[in-house]
Amino acid sequence: MEIFKLNSDYIELCSLLKVTGPMLSGGEAKHVISEGLVTVDGQVETRKKCKIHAGKTINYQKFTIKVE
Repeated sequence: MEIFKLNSDYIELCSLLKVTGPMLSGGEAKHVISEGLVTVDGQVETRKKCKIHAGKTINYQKFTIKVE
């Protein structure tokens, strides 16, 4: 599990996937999000610019990100 500490109110989902490591580019992140392969708190999320706030848990395949 990866822990990501927010420095602002939120981070966009595609940016979070890119900066934490499971995606090499923003384009790759947008693609897997649009394919329905990413969940936020257990729910499939297809909005690429979904605002992720502290307390959320994001999953992509076996990669988990906890946002604090």
